[in-house]
Amino acid sequence: MDFEFVPGPEQASELLAAVQEVSARGRHLHAFFGCMYYAAMRPAEVAGLKRSNCKLPAQGWGELVLSKSRPEVGSGWTDDGKSYEERGLKRRARKATRPVPIPPVLVAMLRAHLDEHGTAPDGRLFRAARGGRVRSTEYTEVWQAARVKALSAEEVETPLADVPYSLRHACVSLWIKAGVDPVEVARRAGHSPAVLWKFYAKLLRGHQDASNRMIDAALEARRDA
Repeated sequence: MDFEFVPGPEQASELLAAVQEVSARGRHLHAFFGCMYYAAMRPAEVAGLKRSNCKLPAQGWGELVLSKSRPEVGSGWTDDGKSYEERGLKRRARKATRPVPIPPVLVAMLRAHLDEHGTAPDGRLFRAARGGRVRSTEYTEVWQAARVKALSAEEVETPLADVPYSLRHACVSLWIKAGVDPVEVARRAGHSPAVLWKFYAKLLRGHQDASNRMIDAALEARRDA
């Protein structure tokens, strides 16, 4: 992974703000992208998110209890002819859940989304313009318009935040840089620790070096005592 093109916190904030401004669909999908950046959710997980999965207090941190994923597949590969398939979480037992604490900024974003847009009949927070599952072509089109609005002309021509999934990478990178335990980062993101090391080895080595320095300092203090 080339972290040079993963958006930092300021760039991610500007991109999310631009999503709201590009169109009415952008306003509907603002919290969709927010879930990817603030909770490291995969697009298929966000597509399956229901009101019943959300704990959204008036103040402080909330929680998303993830249980379903709605990945896109060809209609010829599903039993009912739909263009998506409802599954359990990736790399988890079918009925497993993954609780993810979410910061107040995402709590506020989701509460505002529910106030303005409500839910689909089945309780899903996000739906396509004509109903049904939000398709990748739809949210990618909004994302590309937001990139043009938020980034410089030179940045638009680079791979910087070139796909919505960049927000998930940005979230995981932020957690690692903030000093969150890698095992907890992996749990929240729905990775195994081995997969986390595979893709984020450069950042984790820096995290490891910082931990080594703290251990050195503790050992030195004990010798001086």
